[in-house]
Amino acid sequence: MSFTKQNSFDDRRQDSASAREAMLARFRARPANDDPAVQARVAERRAIAVARDERVKEREVQRRLEAERLAAIAAAEREAEAERKAAEIEAAAERVRLAQAKQKDERDARYAARKAKIKLRR
Repeated sequence: MSFTKQNSFDDRRQDSASAREAMLARFRARPANDDPAVQARVAERRAIAVARDERVKEREVQRRLEAERLAAIAAAEREAEAERKAAEIEAAAERVRLAQAKQKDERDARYAARKAKIKLRR
């Protein structure tokens, strides 16, 4: 038989009580809050938390600076694009003015030639 020992109610109750006592003994053996080792661990955890908070703040500052840098670059690109478009529009307007002036000069030349031709006939 694989199970030769029979656990009676008293055995189970005694095992439960001994387990409870062992748990209480572990709890009582725990160092108190005023123990230097406990205080050292608490201080270390606080230092770690403070360092973590500082790293988080530093990352936020870096992210903000990077976002500002990218925004400045984007603004400069938009401004350059606007200046380029304005220059293109101005150049196109100048080309139109030159073309109109050339047409006017050609028209005036034709008119003057016609007048001269008529004057020569008289």
